[in-house]
Amino acid sequence: MANLKALRTRINSVRSTRKITSAMKMVAAAKLRHAQESAEAARPYAERMARMMASLAGAFAGREDAPKLLAGTGSDRVNLIIVVTSDRGLCGGFNASVVRSVRQRIAELHKEGREVKLLCLGRKGRDLLRRDHGDLIIDTLQGLDKGFSYGTARDAAERVTRMFEAGEFDRCTVVFNRFQSVMTQVVTWQGLIPAVATDEPADDLGGAVYIFEPDEGAILEHLLPRNLGVQVFRGLLESQASEHAARMTAMDNATRNAGDMIDRLNLVYNRTRQAAITTEITEIVSGAEAL
Repeated sequence: MANLKALRTRINSVRSTRKITSAMKMVAAAKLRHAQESAEAARPYAERMARMMASLAGAFAGREDAPKLLAGTGSDRVNLIIVVTSDRGLCGGFNASVVRSVRQRIAELHKEGREVKLLCLGRKGRDLLRRDHGDLIIDTLQGLDKGFSYGTARDAAERVTRMFEAGEFDRCTVVFNRFQSVMTQVVTWQGLIPAVATDEPADDLGGAVYIFEPDEGAILEHLLPRNLGVQVFRGLLESQASEHAARMTAMDNATRNAGDMIDRLNLVYNRTRQAAITTEITEIVSGAEAL
């Protein structure tokens, strides 16, 4: 009977777990719709901004007066990687896929003799990377699961700008999970400093000639830092939508697995109970025959 009691306890425990995973799935599904709409709404503006930066970088190529935020320092010795992950787990391989890609890039850069610095936006990225690359992490921005705004991305971009102006790195890249569908999130790398051509198809901005008013220096002084904020904000929005999608999928799988486990445990419980009853009946019959 002790075995039956243990089985009952385990069945009740798995049922409680199933309730939790089912509730988390519904919460993630509710948050996903708003996050997906925000990410998709930010894409056109961010992509157009990136294309314009790429076009300006081509226009300023070779010019001595080219802004460093646009053209870079001319070196790639020190690389800053902005790693966008989540603050919470229970979202399948969402964080692990980004961290795996970052580790591969770090290994490649170190093999080429380059230095790497990491700025983590999200606690999970820091937790997974600090075991092997803790000395490369310069700072971590947490609390993103409680909500963020463009101001959050702007503050991070201003931090990056100050570091660049202080000569602390030569190149800056952001990596995040791009939301593609509920089942698919794609690890995406995007260069921020210097401005690089995107993978998007060329449009009418590709060969545009820009006329600056009042002057190009004054405009680019405000436009370049804003581009950093826009691209970081887009990465945060894409990562948030991907996180909710990954968590919804993971909790759905966990709920299904819990249901299957309950069915198997019920089968074992019923068989064990039937065996115990059969044993008791056999003992009673044997005792009666002995009399």
